[in-house]
Amino acid sequence: MPAVMRVVATALAAVLMATPTLAQSSGNPETGGAAFLLVPVGGRAAALGQAAIADGGSSEAAFWNPAGLAWMQSGEVAAHHAATFISNNTALSAYFRAPGVGVLGVSAYLVDYGSQEVITIPGGPISGKFQPKNVLLLASFATVLSDVLALGVNYKMIQFRQDCSGDCGVFPSVVGTTHGVDIGAQFGGVDSPIRIGAAIRHAGFPLQVEDRDQADPLPTRLEFGLSYRVNLPPPAPDAQPLDARFLLDIENRWGEFDDPRMRFGMELGYVDLIRLRTGYAFINSETRGPSVGLGVRLGLLSVDFSRVFYDSSNFDEPVYISIRAGI
Repeated sequence: MPAVMRVVATALAAVLMATPTLAQSSGNPETGGAAFLLVPVGGRAAALGQAAIADGGSSEAAFWNPAGLAWMQSGEVAAHHAATFISNNTALSAYFRAPGVGVLGVSAYLVDYGSQEVITIPGGPISGKFQPKNVLLLASFATVLSDVLALGVNYKMIQFRQDCSGDCGVFPSVVGTTHGVDIGAQFGGVDSPIRIGAAIRHAGFPLQVEDRDQADPLPTRLEFGLSYRVNLPPPAPDAQPLDARFLLDIENRWGEFDDPRMRFGMELGYVDLIRLRTGYAFINSETRGPSVGLGVRLGLLSVDFSRVFYDSSNFDEPVYISIRAGI
């Protein structure tokens, strides 16, 4: 490739990676370094079409509705990974039950867009590399106020950073940091067949990287969710019963309540051993589409896997995996 073309290609790659296309809407694109907050986290939620506002009972709830943490029966550590067409995303979590208080814990989430070589002089050697990435740190607290009502809150440190090694020319090292919160509630209880959830997600200050005029507002969302569980007849007289869950989420941009988006999920389970999942994200984006997944639990260890199939053929389809261990 000619040197000039390499410079142009590098510049285009930088723009693409600094604005995660996975979270963009074709009608009203999300802006800048805060768009990664809309990328799904967790193999369980991704398999359910991202319908997770009324879901709970695991540490994955911290990334969707922190109130769902309150239904955890024990502490849990977890690792989540997703390979998308634009980045590799990894999250680590640790949550603990404090008797009489609630559930507390932390999560760290890294979205890595890889590295790009920089040539500052046409025809010259590689002068440096830059590595754009997003970082999210979560501190969560959730508690049960009654047998059927739970509340939860996240404090979030949100960062976009572009690290440079060598001479990166027009792509120097930059760091932008901001802060936000998630606030959520769920009504229904641990054993209730119906659970209702509501959450305000990604509320906070704009993400400023260079100057105030270029600050990116956080993609604040108001979301409502419904989960319904029904017991099914056992496959054999001496077998354990099956159960099915149906989940529905409705999402709106904060302050814009005339364009709701829906996400639907369905799960079939044999006690806590095996969970078959599917869903559909009815979002206004090229990344809308169906999903499938599998969850397996062996003692204190759980593994959740999912694959998303986009309606658009423009992007490689992501794979999600989560490993959770009770403590």
